[in-house]
Amino acid sequence: MHLHNPADPARSAQRRLIKSVLEAHGALPSATGRPAYTQTLPCAPESARRARLLVSIACDTWGLADLAETGALVVSELVSNSVAHSGSRLVRVTVSLPEQGRVRIAVVDKSRTCPVPRRATDDDENGRGFAVIEALGDRWGTDLLRWGKSVWVELCAKSEDER
Repeated sequence: MHLHNPADPARSAQRRLIKSVLEAHGALPSATGRPAYTQTLPCAPESARRARLLVSIACDTWGLADLAETGALVVSELVSNSVAHSGSRLVRVTVSLPEQGRVRIAVVDKSRTCPVPRRATDDDENGRGFAVIEALGDRWGTDLLRWGKSVWVELCAKSEDER
């Protein structure tokens, strides 16, 4: 993992630029005590693009650019699943850094129905989302909330030895 010097003026300018881009897109930093960004989006297919941008910029901000592409694919699957099955008007996308080198991506909607992974046949046009998530994520789960659920996936950065 590549660590950046937080006192580096170029890095500080880059962080300010990234923060302004996130804020311009309606993303808010979390006040939970761990680094996180969250954004509420319409529960619609076109929201996957904004969710991918949020994940990519957050990963880059935290020096985990190697997780950005995988994270973008994972969040697309989570948003698509919510759009297809939740019946919600809005979704909340959160990307957080629970510990160094680990990113958690979550999509919250108002449905309390937990996702059930299934095996798609060769002829199925959909139904492969959780197979993708299981293949790419370190772990995933669902947290039931009083008013809905949060489906999350954690991604881990590879160590120098694993690259």
